Amino acid sequence: MQLPQLHIQQKNAMIGIRTMDAKLDIEQGPAKQSIQQPQADLNITTKPGKLTIDQSKALADVGIIPTEESVKKMANEAMQTAIEGSKKRRQQGDMLLKIENRGNPLAQIAKENGQWPKHQFNIGWIPSGDAVQFDYQPAEVDVDARANKPIINAEPTKNQFHYQRGGIDVYLEQENWIDIDFDNVKIIGNNFEMEV
Repeated sequence: MQLPQLHIQQKNAMIGIRTMDAKLDIEQGPAKQSIQQPQADLNITTKPGKLTIDQSKALADVGIIPTEESVKKMANEAMQTAIEGSKKRRQQGDMLLKIENRGNPLAQIAKENGQWPKHQFNIGWIPSGDAVQFDYQPAEVDVDARANKPIINAEPTKNQFHYQRGGIDVYLEQENWIDIDFDNVKIIGNNFEMEV
């Protein structure tokens, strides 16, 4: 005996989904920048140095003295010579007044007047070691420097955005279907018989 059989085959529908990512591009240009550096203010004040050399003692050591001092010195020496000469002449006159006394005053006076005094001479134009005096006042330098700040101007560049929207594509990848099949099925009715 054969039993009737019913065969059913089916497949479900399948949906396919495609996605497209969104894209975002950002462009940023460099900032515009300008820098100006003013020169520093520089002021230099100099007070010159002063060097004083006093060589009056060295000149005096070699016999060179200022005119006024030289005139005074010569006048004093001349006065002293005149006084000494006057004393000498008076003494010699006194000797001649007493010529009647013993002795030979004329010969003695001639001898005194005929001899020149001996002078000692040495190298006299070399001044002493400390004869020249130096006085130095150093120069003074005053430096006034003031730095000027730089002038900086910066202008940013705006960003540029480029956006591309993403998307989703939904589609039917496989259609659904059903298949029904009969085996060993007999349909018996009035006046007919049919096998499926």
